[in-house]
Amino acid sequence: MKALCLLAEGFEDVEALSPVAILRRAGIKTDLCSLGDLVVIGSHGERVIADLTLDDASEDEYDCLMLPGGRGHVNLEKDERVLRLIRKFFAEDRYVGAICAAPTILGRMGLLQGRDYTCFTPQNGDFGGNYHHQHVVVDGKLITARAMAASIDYGLKLVEVLGSPELCQQVKERIYY
Repeated sequence: MKALCLLAEGFEDVEALSPVAILRRAGIKTDLCSLGDLVVIGSHGERVIADLTLDDASEDEYDCLMLPGGRGHVNLEKDERVLRLIRKFFAEDRYVGAICAAPTILGRMGLLQGRDYTCFTPQNGDFGGNYHHQHVVVDGKLITARAMAASIDYGLKLVEVLGSPELCQQVKERIYY
């Protein structure tokens, strides 16, 4: 299994980097992918160096697409390449993970209709799905998380679905969860 985490200017650092670190601890290859320059500035001024750019990513080699929230979700949503990639992952029944404000992108795309999900509560809209006031919600291959506080639970759930429950338990033990 292999995951691709998209980073847009203004991304919430904890929502991107904590799940990525957890996946990497589990041995799941996870790439940080910028929309443009390799250096991406997070929501609090952090400078993160991505592994590759979206133009250089071989999108067919990834099993999971990860969308962090923060103010960067606006930049993800206005990039047509990102929207095309999201549609492709859904159409091909591959895993899509989104946390905090990022699930609202999926909602506005009509991809949450009839599905269970969570997101940053103040940004929840009428997306035609079933909102749950929980840290992490799984609906098939859609994994959503509520906010920054859910970042570890979100990362562990990704390990569970991309790896196995046993691998998730091993990671939990290693991080004293």
